Amino acid sequence: MEDQGTGDKREPELGEYGWKWLREVAISVGISLFIIVFLYQPVKVEGTSMMPGLADQERIFINKYAYRVGAIERGDVVVFRYPGDPSKNYIKRIVGVPGDEIEILRGAVLVNGSRLVEPYVPEQFRDERSMNVVRVPEGSYFVLGDHRNLSSDSRDFGVVGREAIFGKAVFAYWPTGLMGKLR
Repeated sequence: MEDQGTGDKREPELGEYGWKWLREVAISVGISLFIIVFLYQPVKVEGTSMMPGLADQERIFINKYAYRVGAIERGDVVVFRYPGDPSKNYIKRIVGVPGDEIEILRGAVLVNGSRLVEPYVPEQFRDERSMNVVRVPEGSYFVLGDHRNLSSDSRDFGVVGREAIFGKAVFAYWPTGLMGKLR
């Protein structure tokens, strides 16, 4: 700003409005960081093993806090560190919880002797693989991809330990046409 009498140039002051705006931005950034670090984390789906529910390159939010206060349940879609290489993350559906006996007969999943109803696995994504009975040990979970004929899952690498599971998939946000709560 130029002073008319002396020719001095002065920097404009931030003013009360500017300080309020900065404070609001700082609070918003702080809350966002808290949410991302402690509660929700954005994740990119890589691969087609969870189709049709989750597509390759789809962006989702996982709830990192859900299993600190609640139990992991059959049907949950979870993100975990791959048992064969903990630097890789996988996303699959919980099919067996501790104590369950899981058997697969020509693609049909039996849990404790009863066929599991799986509306999230379309007929064209089913396979004919069979697997002998596996008892899920305490602190572990049996996971399967929804696209059974393309999925590497507990049929291949065994059960997943509770300590490897770090999030529950809850919401898809990109692409916008797929936006919404996950089932």
